[in-house]
Amino acid sequence: MPTTVQDESQNVKKEHVLLPFLRGQSQNTLTRLYQRPSTCLSIFRLLSPLERQIIMNLLWLESAISTSQMATWVVREARPLYDSALETLARIHILPHSTVKLALNATFKTSFRQALTGGGTSGSFGVPAADGHDKNQEGEAADKKEDKRSPPTLAMLDSYALERWETVLHYMVSSSNSEVRPAEPSPGVRFLLKTSGLMNEERPGGPLKISSMGFQFLLHSPHEQLWHLLLQYLYLAEQRRMDLVDVLSFLFMLSTMELGREYSTSKLTRTQVAMLDDLRDYGLIWMRKTKSSRLSPTRLSTTLTSSSPNLPTAGGTSSAPDEGYIILETNYRIYAYTDNPLQTSVLGLFTTFKYRFPNLVVGSITRDSVKKALKDGITADQIITYLITHAHSNMRKNNPLLPVTVQDQIRLWELEKNRLKSQEGLLYTAFASQADYELVLKYAKELDVVLWENAAKRCFFGTVEGHQNIKGFIERRQGER
Repeated sequence: MPTTVQDESQNVKKEHVLLPFLRGQSQNTLTRLYQRPSTCLSIFRLLSPLERQIIMNLLWLESAISTSQMATWVVREARPLYDSALETLARIHILPHSTVKLALNATFKTSFRQALTGGGTSGSFGVPAADGHDKNQEGEAADKKEDKRSPPTLAMLDSYALERWETVLHYMVSSSNSEVRPAEPSPGVRFLLKTSGLMNEERPGGPLKISSMGFQFLLHSPHEQLWHLLLQYLYLAEQRRMDLVDVLSFLFMLSTMELGREYSTSKLTRTQVAMLDDLRDYGLIWMRKTKSSRLSPTRLSTTLTSSSPNLPTAGGTSSAPDEGYIILETNYRIYAYTDNPLQTSVLGLFTTFKYRFPNLVVGSITRDSVKKALKDGITADQIITYLITHAHSNMRKNNPLLPVTVQDQIRLWELEKNRLKSQEGLLYTAFASQADYELVLKYAKELDVVLWENAAKRCFFGTVEGHQNIKGFIERRQGER
């Protein structure tokens, strides 16, 4: 008997970032996706508890159920939450947009049942290499060589994933420091960082520098960071003539694979084979060599649709609040208890360092360090948010958490930067008479192109866009004389 839906408003989790993307896909695309059991299981994991409960209540029904009967399981206070859940499921075509009958999408129901009960030979959850892969004569010898080698250990996979992922983050963080140039990620990763807006070119063809959006990206958990990049990868899939269904299916397949096990690449589609290089660059998969017939998913990929930690350590820049490492004093002095180079580099974006010890960095927030951060596109609120997010547990006893004087001063330094604005234009001066000056000024004001004027000196400053009109007006005036 289905469980009565109670008010879960206190337990509503934040919507997963992939769901809006799925809502934007056509019904045909989603139906193709739902043909794969691993995809159905992965999407099910991304849904809220109430949405999952609705699916489970309908999964084993052989016929549709009336909406009125379904509604009897819902208490009045939870009806808005229930209606929202139905709308979410309808917009990703798991349920119909119906006000009379409710039934799961037939394709989704069949595949999801198979995901839960097993069976089938589709290889939707990957083909374990140990179970024998679909060898051809050319690849058989290479496969036998790999059979003799032990699969990678969990420690190897974790180390590999962490190194690849931190290479991306280090590259972003160190982009604003000309003295520190860490190893560059692959051209594909750099292109993705640029197209996603996380990094910008200072000039066409010039080096990439972290953007304001990129600094905000560093405030998120590794799970959110990874999905942010993967979403951009999905948006670019069609431009690269890749089958979107194959791309999504491969990511969902990886999320359901077993960590530490090797899988055959023989059943992958052409699109999925083309993805292998990209996925290695992001640290999602490990392969012994480029043309290997086997792959091993790393923790980054097996946790794509779960709530487990993506990385084996708090290595990234997104330690939880109770793992904070920053102490900020009212004199702007910062003590950062960390030996993580990435955390130190992020802090260096808006801090002047004074001393470095094995597990402690001491520095200060200064006007120059904040102005440098502002120049790189980082906002005062982002700096303050970062300090709050990573505040040491001892700091969390304070109320307010950060010294108000420091917060106010950071915002004041930002106001200094925004006090003056530059705009290109032309200065009009040396008029023959006051009458000529006033006539041309009046004409420019009618065009709404005057940025500044000084009647005492008979000059005004106009926009570049209005110059041709003003120039033509002056020349016509001179021709009439």
